[in-house]
Amino acid sequence: AFVIGKDFGVRPAYLFALLHPERVSGIVTLGIPYTPPGYSFAFQGQLPEGFYIMRWRQPGRAEADFGRFDIKTVVKNIYILFSKADIPIAEEDKEIMDLVDPSTPLPPWFTEEDLSVYANLYEKSGFRTPLQMPYRQLGGDLNIVDEIVKVPTLLIMGEKDYVAMFPGMKEYITSGKVNEYVPDLDIIWLPDGSHFVQEQFPDKVNQLITSFLSKHI
Repeated sequence: AFVIGKDFGVRPAYLFALLHPERVSGIVTLGIPYTPPGYSFAFQGQLPEGFYIMRWRQPGRAEADFGRFDIKTVVKNIYILFSKADIPIAEEDKEIMDLVDPSTPLPPWFTEEDLSVYANLYEKSGFRTPLQMPYRQLGGDLNIVDEIVKVPTLLIMGEKDYVAMFPGMKEYITSGKVNEYVPDLDIIWLPDGSHFVQEQFPDKVNQLITSFLSKHI
């Protein structure tokens, strides 16, 4: 099978390939490159306390922040905030949601209809799982001996993706360091692409994925 992962979905995609290599023919990831379990970026010691990951790893912190708004506003704020090229960092006396000016419009590729669909889904599910699973389950010893991904892999990144602005991240991708762990890796940078390239440029992303699949089937 081919496994496709976006954002924190990248982690289980790669872990599945490492734990069950005989079942994986290839991997496509969007927005985040592969890093071996336990790999540490320099940004983990360089970004301040207001860095959104540090904030949301604290049990109850994001829940209290989100709880000040209705679900639709939270989803809207997340799309506005994370479609920018800036790393979301709040001041000491502010929360992450405070970074968004209420008058800021949605990104042009994300419609009010899209927002309503997503908000309705989160009305049913809440934010517990998307906060608990990625942010509060980072790290841990998975007892993986061979951390090299041996299947063909495609990484699609937006040139204006805020993740690429993490200290050390762009160098990790462009210097070839990531290829030490994923030797058979193709990297595509989309000009003007944000963290949400699959929604911003759906036709282009679909074309890249189908071309990759056709090449390796």
